[in-house]
Amino acid sequence: MSTYTIKCSCHSVSKTFVQKETHFVHVLKDIDLEVRENEFLVLLGPGQSGKSTLLRIIAGLERPSTGEVKLNGKPVDGPGPDRSMVFQTYTLFPWRTVQANVEMGPKFRGISKEDRRRIGQKCIDLVGLNGFESAFPHQLSGGMKQRVGLARAYANSPEVLLLDEPFGQLDAQTRYLMEQEVLRIWETEKRTVIFVTNNVDEALYLGDRVVILEGKLPGQIRTINEILLPRPRERNSKPFLELRKKIIELTKLTL
Repeated sequence: MSTYTIKCSCHSVSKTFVQKETHFVHVLKDIDLEVRENEFLVLLGPGQSGKSTLLRIIAGLERPSTGEVKLNGKPVDGPGPDRSMVFQTYTLFPWRTVQANVEMGPKFRGISKEDRRRIGQKCIDLVGLNGFESAFPHQLSGGMKQRVGLARAYANSPEVLLLDEPFGQLDAQTRYLMEQEVLRIWETEKRTVIFVTNNVDEALYLGDRVVILEGKLPGQIRTINEILLPRPRERNSKPFLELRKKIIELTKLTL
C-alpha cells in the first residue's frame, strides 16, 4: 500500500461572508481535504462553487468561519513565505522590469542584491524568459506575463504553490502551451501545487487528483478522483476521453 506525506490539510472548513450586516452568504461548508507533498492537486468546479475562496483560505488571505487549515501540521493563521499564489489577473508591477518583478519577494525578505539577482535569474530561466529580464509588463504577451507570475512565485521558494485559474484570460492555444509549461516547471522544481480551474480538460491534463466541488453554494466536496493516466497525457486518447466523459457527468460542466 502506498503511503503519503500530508503537506496541507483542511479540517471541517466553512466560510460565511456577511453582507450589509443582515445578509449572510455561505460559501463553503465542511471541507475536509488532505493534500499530499509534491502532488499536483486540482480543485474543479463551476463559477460560484467556492473553490477560489478555499484557495485563499489555504493561502491565509481569508480566515475560515469554522474549521482549520494546517500546513506541515501547524495551523495557518495568515499569509507566509511557505505559500505563493498566482492569480488569474496579472498582478505585476507595471513600472518594474521582469527581473525586478521576480525579485520582489526576496527583496522584501531582506535578501542581498547579489543573492536575489541569482535567485531571480534562476527562476526566469526556469519559466523560459531568458532574454526578457529588462522588458516591462506592457511589452509582454498574456502568456509571458503569467510566466513572470510563476517565476515570482518560485522566487519565494514556497513549499506550496497556489494557482487560481491562472490561464483563464488566455486564448485556447496559449492556454494549452502554458498548461504544458506549468507541468514542465513542476516536474523540474517539485512543489505541492493546488490549482483551481473550471475546465475539465485542464483538470484531467494537469492533476494527480481532481477534487470536484458542488456547483452551488455553499461549496462542498462531491468527489475526489485519482487520475491514473500516465504522463505526458494525450487529450485525444481513449482513456482520457473516457475519463473526461465520466467527470463531465459528475460535474455537469460545459467547456
